[in-house]
Amino acid sequence: MTSRDLQSKRIGVLLGGSSAEREISLRTGTAILKALESLGYSVIAVDTGSEFISDLKQIDVAVVALHGRHGEDGTIQGLLEMLQVPYTGSGVLASSLAMDKVMTKRMLQQAGIPTPEYDVFHQGEDAEAFVSSQTNFPLVVKPSREGSTIGISIVDGPGALAKGLDEAVALDRTVLVESFFAGDELTVGVLDGEALPVIQIVPQSGFYDYEAKYTKGKTEYLLPAPISQELTHQLQQAAVLACRTLGCRGGARVDFLANDKGWTCLEVNTIPGMTSTSLLPKAAAEAGISFERLCERLLFDAGLDK
Repeated sequence: MTSRDLQSKRIGVLLGGSSAEREISLRTGTAILKALESLGYSVIAVDTGSEFISDLKQIDVAVVALHGRHGEDGTIQGLLEMLQVPYTGSGVLASSLAMDKVMTKRMLQQAGIPTPEYDVFHQGEDAEAFVSSQTNFPLVVKPSREGSTIGISIVDGPGALAKGLDEAVALDRTVLVESFFAGDELTVGVLDGEALPVIQIVPQSGFYDYEAKYTKGKTEYLLPAPISQELTHQLQQAAVLACRTLGCRGGARVDFLANDKGWTCLEVNTIPGMTSTSLLPKAAAEAGISFERLCERLLFDAGLDK
């Protein structure tokens, strides 16, 4: 789509939702809505946290600014497909795969992209036996289908692992238990299949948790990341390959860890945050793309999952 195609369209920014990341989605969606309004587009907010189907039938294009379940996992994308409303971002399959950390890791492995060794715990399995089988501490425990580090814990022994499993399984029936990789946190935005500058993330607390992500001043962002050109190139190539492997579209972000021995890929985010502290807009700005133009480029890529 082009600006001319969209000037007469009624654009709905889907925000809010019912996931644990509702508040962040409201901030992301509001920022996008204001940006598109400033460019002259006809935009309305559609909060998907309650009754909203009738609102979807009134729009021509949907900007998906939802995070977490029922927004980033392919479900809203499937609904928009059925309603034949073009939408921004990845399609049903890519969204579903990337939201599921276990499936993402399997896809990364198939593509030859380094990722930490892992095990999977399913609700209903023998937790005591699972804990007993783990010897390579520390480990990282993650609900398979949550974002923004919700429910994640770093555990250094059997007792902490048992507690971490209890907390994670309360959020998801499937839990990823991953080998801990000590290194610098790095992220690469991918826009329309091209890598943006690498960002190094330096949280004050040492752990890039929910508070560090969304509270101003809690994290330092080094942009461009102070890493070698060779590592920069490797991470950018890996980010593009990861997005291509999963089938991502529009804007995405791929997270890495790196140390002097190598690097590893953690996950792929198909709907990166667009708040004042978010990483994709920072990387785009470094590449000379303003926030308003970034939102417009995401809008231009809207379509159906063909």
